[in-house]
Formats: sequence, structure tokens, C-alpha cells
Amino acid sequence: MALAIRPIPKMTVTQWADKYLRLPSTAAEPGRYKTARAPYVKEIMDAFTQDEVQKIVFKSSSQSGKSQLLLAIVGRFAQLDPCNIMIVQPTLETAQDFSKDRLERMIQDTPILTPLFYDAGKTRNSNQTILSKMYRGGRIVLVGANSPSGLASKPIRILLCDECDRYPASSGDEGDPIALAEKRQTTYWNYKTFLCSTPTVENISRIDKEYLLGTQEKWMHACPNCGEFHFLNYKDMQVDFEEKNKTITVNSVNWKCPDCGFEFSELTMKNAAQKYIADAPDALKNGVRSFWVNGFSSNFLNWKTIMQEYLEAKGLPEKEAVVFNTRFGLSYQQVGEYEDECQFLSRLENYGAEIPSGVLILTAGVDVQKNRLEYEICGWGIDEEFFGIMRGAVYGMPTDNRTWQELDAILNRDFKFADGRGLKVARTFIDSGYSTNDVYNYCRQNIYSGKFAIKGLGGAGLAALHKTSFLKDQQIYLTVLGVDTLKSEIFSRMAIETPGAGYFHWGIDDTLRRSFDEIYFKQLVSERRVIRQIKGILQSGFETAYKGVRNEALDLTVYSLAALKSLKIDWKNFSGANVTEIKKTPAKKIFSQEQDIWG
Repeated sequence: MALAIRPIPKMTVTQWADKYLRLPSTAAEPGRYKTARAPYVKEIMDAFTQDEVQKIVFKSSSQSGKSQLLLAIVGRFAQLDPCNIMIVQPTLETAQDFSKDRLERMIQDTPILTPLFYDAGKTRNSNQTILSKMYRGGRIVLVGANSPSGLASKPIRILLCDECDRYPASSGDEGDPIALAEKRQTTYWNYKTFLCSTPTVENISRIDKEYLLGTQEKWMHACPNCGEFHFLNYKDMQVDFEEKNKTITVNSVNWKCPDCGFEFSELTMKNAAQKYIADAPDALKNGVRSFWVNGFSSNFLNWKTIMQEYLEAKGLPEKEAVVFNTRFGLSYQQVGEYEDECQFLSRLENYGAEIPSGVLILTAGVDVQKNRLEYEICGWGIDEEFFGIMRGAVYGMPTDNRTWQELDAILNRDFKFADGRGLKVARTFIDSGYSTNDVYNYCRQNIYSGKFAIKGLGGAGLAALHKTSFLKDQQIYLTVLGVDTLKSEIFSRMAIETPGAGYFHWGIDDTLRRSFDEIYFKQLVSERRVIRQIKGILQSGFETAYKGVRNEALDLTVYSLAALKSLKIDWKNFSGANVTEIKKTPAKKIFSQEQDIWG
């Protein structure tokens, strides 16, 4: 009875962590936890013991101490204020990894917690599993956001959502995973919800949206000269660097104060006065505190590394997005709409041959229509520099074998450089959405020559090569493509204005009938990215931008890019020999009936 009615000790999460928490050997800095190593987490942790706060949001770069923060919250409540706690990870697999690598080891290494979870003299007991930890007065449940049954489990008081921007839009058919989990808190008046994540895509990012609903507190540094507080921005970084043979070496990085113009080193700014400043303090009336920290404030990252990564990624949208998300703590603005196709007509080039000297490999995409087979042949240079080689159509019914024979004559021939050397198409992806059995028959007969059936699947977050299955009844492999991911990549690359990695070239030569004309470019930009709110969640997708305009050119480029990705080319060591060996190797030595056959 005394235990049941005793008052909860007035100890904040920070105080508990500094006194008791021991980080496991898998942590970046194992051993005794010290809040001073990441001072910006103090306000976040202490918000959990503020009566007026129900939701805490933490938007940040990677390596900002989020995992240690989660462990400290769990430990403090388990010992001092036991209750049911749920930790949600993006997938069931990541939940299991977090449990084994972080949570279990923290419990074993923190002496004050171990007796709460394990019987004296025993290493384990029946109440402890990977995804469920029982202790006196409560239970810790770990679930994946893709598991509706886990999210709809017993009532919980503390909900901890890690990397929520990586959650699926819907958990199975049940709807938004966070909303599902929050329903488990309705019976508690003193519940706490915690959302943390690095952001992803602008206008889609969940953590961006949640941050704007809170107090919007930014971790700021005081200028040593003028005393004004500023959020450290990559735009204010003054970088001295050298570039040689495409390798960037950063010599120094200084921050330039936007107010007084004085420059200061990383060490000076990390020793300067720091604090949170809220842009919307009145949001506390709604019980929501939100915080934002980026990599320039982290003691686990250095400025030279951050800016070198940025300079190396500059101009490459896919790599830039990673730096913006994981280093700057910013969502990335995706390019996804071009109103004027004529801007690309001005970029047509005369290669002087069928294929220019920069091309190292050829891929093709084929789209099947009721009276024709549309095709596009693409060349690729170092770091996936794109060269449009040829597009056209084979007219005839897909049910007629002669139609496929005519396609063979195009795909199997040599395409010539100016010096007479030739390249063959290394891999072809063929859409199986129409006349499916005819596509399957053709791909079965041509598996040794690198021709494969594919199917497109829309939806944000799907991998480019989403899934490959072996169809036993057809004796072929079918690859499902994440077409929205591939379209985003293509639109982003089309925005690159300097030839080199990822840049798009298109050839012009009437005698070769390349067919990169106004109609082609209208089809290429025929779709645009749209943001919709479905069941309260912002989701991105693509829709036709102009009525009556077909999109075959975009689809074919998607298939060719996916075919290239399936080759898993190491561009640094590429000589062309590896593709030749792939084409010579018997199919049974290349493929297995696993989820991903490529590579």
C-alpha cells in the first residue's frame, strides 16, 4: 500500500539520466550518460515532467542524440513513475533491432533498472521478450509502424515515435499509424506523446507539420561579437576548400554572423552561449512543445565533414536530399513540375554518331500498347549521366510474333561510336500491364539477353526496385517498380544545368530518327507532383498535368533508369567488362528466388 500511494519523486528526466543512466557499448559514447554532451536535449527531456505539456516534437539532423534521449525517458518512467510505454519504429525489423541493440543492453548496463526487469540471480525470465518488457507497475512494448495489430494493443500512457517521417501512410488497412497509437492513450489524463525524426521531403514531411503545430523552439547560438542569437544555417558558413580530380578537401569552415558580419570558428561557436528561442510560444496553451536542432549544433558532428558532404552532393538532387535531411535537419524541396517543355528543346545536341564518347552502357524501356511497342534506348556515363539515344515505335499487334521480332532487331544490334566501335543494349525492362502473357512469353525466351518484365506501382516511399518475384507458372521474374520514386529522381535530374553526374542530354540527328522532339518533351513533363491529405496525412503522388497529353516518354525513361539501377554498377571501377560477363553468365548463376535478384 505504501508503494501504491507514495508520491512520484520530483526528478526530471535530465536529473535521472545524469545520475543513473548507463549507455550500452553499441552507443557512440558508451558508459555514464552526460547531458552536457548534447545540451539541447535538456529542455526536451524536462518537458516530460511539465504538467501542461502533452506532446513533444523533436525535428533534428541525424546523430543528435535521439536514441539516448528515448532511453533516458524510458528509464526514468520505468523506475520512478511506472506505466505502460510504447516505442514505435518505422518497421517491425527496426523495432527488433532497437530492442536488442539499445534497450536490452541499457537495462542490463544500468544497475538501478536491472532488478526491475530481471529476477534476482537470473539472466532472463519469461516476462521479457524482444518486443515486450514487463516490469513492476508497467510494460514496454515495441512495435513497427507497419504492424496494425501491434499499434492496436493495450492502453499506453507514454508514446514514443522514432523516425516518424519514415512511417508508412497507413498501417495495413487501418490508417495513420500515429493516430492508431494515440487512441491507446485516451484513458489517461497524464499521457505524453513524443515524435522525433529527421525530415524528408518538403510539404510531405510529418515532422515539419508537427513542428509547426508546437512552440517552434530553435536551438540558437549567440554571436560572440554582437550578442545576437542565431540558428546556425549552412548558407552562413564560409568554406575554404580545394577541388582536385573531383575530390573536395575542406580546409576550414567559419560561421559568418548575418547581423555584424564577423566570422567565428566551430570551436568558438560551440562554446558560445546557447539556448532555445520559440517562434510560437503561445502554442504551449495547446500542450505542444516543438524543438529543432541541426548538425551544426551537434557535438557528434564536425563542420568540415558536414560541408564536405554538402559540396560533394551539390547539383546531385538525390545526394543533396540526404545532406539536407540528415545534416541540416531540413526537408528537401523536390523538383516535380515543368510548365514549358520548350526549355529542353534548346538542349538538343548533335552527337556526331549514334552514341557519343561519354556513353559506357545502354539500357532500354519498352511500353506495350494495343497496336504497337514503344521503345526508348538510353546511354549512361559516369555517375549516371544520361544520354538520350533513340526512341520510336514498332507497329503491330503484341499478339503477333513478328512485332516482337522487329523489336529484337532494334534491341539486339550494335549502336556505333564515331570510331566504329559498338555497344549493345545491356538490359531492357518491358511493361507487362497490357498484353501480359505476350510480354511474359517474350521475356521467358530472352532471359539470357537481359530482357525482363516489370510492373509499375505508385506510392510515396517505395524503393525504385520495389520487389522482384519468381512467377512459377510463367517461369519468369517480375519486378515491381516504385514509379513515384523514379519519377522524382528523373524530374530532379532534369533540373541539373551543368553536364556531368546526373545531367540529361538528348541527341538530335534527323538521319538517325532519334525523335526527341516537341511531342516527346510534352510527354516527358506530362505529370506533376501533387500533395494530398488522406486520412489526415500528407501524401505525395503524380497526376497528369495536361489533359489529352500521353506520358509514354516519361514511362520509358522510368523503365530505362530502373534497368540501369538493376545492374548495380560501381562507377568508380567500371570498365564495361562486368556487364559483358553478366550477359555471358547462365541465368541460373545470376538469379535466385529471393526478394531482390538484382546484382
